[in-house]
Amino acid sequence: MTSTVRRAAGFALVGTFALIVPLATGIQSPAVATVVATGPFVLVAALVLTVVDPGSRLFELFARPGDYEDGKLHGLAAFSLAVAGLALFAVQFGMAAWVFVGTVFVVAFGNLGQRLVASVRSDQFVATGAFIVAGFLAGLAGHVAGARLQSAAVELPVVVFLAATGALVAALLRSVLFERDDPLVLLTVGLLLWLLVVLAPAVTTQRIGVALAVTAVLGYVSYALDTASLPGMLTGILLALLTIVLGGYGWFAMLVTFFGLGGLSSKYRYEEKLQRGIAEENEGARGSGNVLANSIVALVAVLATAASPSHIAVDPVLFLYAFAGAVAAAMTDTFSSEFGGLYDNPRLITTFRRVEPGTDGAVTWQGVAAGLVGAGIIAGIASALLAAVGTTGALVVVVCGLIGMTVDSLLGATVEGTIVGNQGVNMLATLAAAITGVVLALGGGLV
Repeated sequence: MTSTVRRAAGFALVGTFALIVPLATGIQSPAVATVVATGPFVLVAALVLTVVDPGSRLFELFARPGDYEDGKLHGLAAFSLAVAGLALFAVQFGMAAWVFVGTVFVVAFGNLGQRLVASVRSDQFVATGAFIVAGFLAGLAGHVAGARLQSAAVELPVVVFLAATGALVAALLRSVLFERDDPLVLLTVGLLLWLLVVLAPAVTTQRIGVALAVTAVLGYVSYALDTASLPGMLTGILLALLTIVLGGYGWFAMLVTFFGLGGLSSKYRYEEKLQRGIAEENEGARGSGNVLANSIVALVAVLATAASPSHIAVDPVLFLYAFAGAVAAAMTDTFSSEFGGLYDNPRLITTFRRVEPGTDGAVTWQGVAAGLVGAGIIAGIASALLAAVGTTGALVVVVCGLIGMTVDSLLGATVEGTIVGNQGVNMLATLAAAITGVVLALGGGLV
């Protein structure tokens, strides 16, 4: 057993102390409950910082590379204190204790699964897949065990959804952060799962089963075709999972169409784009930042839909148009840049003077036409699969796409590279399209 595997096993062992917290929630005295829930982890942190000496067996078991320089087990201490912080949320601020247990198990045992596989396989994709599988199974077990210890009633589809979401979020963060950032991973996963439980989505066995199967296939295909980097792939399948479960199949159809056709459009005549200096980096494979910039507004719309009208007094149809508008804008902008950039004599949108291909804010009529096609595809899917979107609604989605593309070009010609970067421009363009969708839906009597 390698040192990294032993260390991960040691952290997982510490993580199992999380099972104490559901029992602590039954204690009547808040002060005593807090001490029982957080005490073991605070004690671990205190001991490893004050008692465990460099060179001892415990130090060698838990030490990360940076710990040798400091002579202290800062990694384990930070992990333990992060768990203690989450435990405090569980006993004092209303986080379900079973959610807390599942969160700790996802991260701790996910790391162990990844290290076990990485010790025999050097493939990062395989190791990350091991993190997701191990984290999902451990999170599922942690949720169920925590619920039983807490005597809480939980539905299996909801637990499966939370475990899958937690594993994907943790794997994504672990792919872009360092191992020492596990406390940040823990807190992020825990707070997100807490939010999802508060929203109380209606998760059916069929929908979560379809979501898991579809997102697994989507992830493998995107990686095999190299349309996304590993973080980009994880971001995409996480968004897909949330969209299917919280939105629906029609919502997912729009999103996956953008991911699929948008990724393939980046590959189209890639060598020529490379020569013209307009090609995406990494051979067209989109990273997590690019995926999130184009999808974060749509994701917020999905979460808002889950929160309405129970938590937000807004008709959920409005968030549907915000979602469709944001996805249409992302598709329109992608098509216009990936296809329009292949043609000569682009003109700057603010002055209409000719500029070099690839200039921020430059447009061609071919690019505008391609963008219209992209918006039309998203609008057609929305109209065909969603009863709330008819012919008028489809026209609204097309207009959203055009607004988003125009805003992207205007920002590219004026503030990109000085005030905001390309990803910021993409996000603002999708936001403008989402707001347009809401305004037009209200003004057109579609709600």
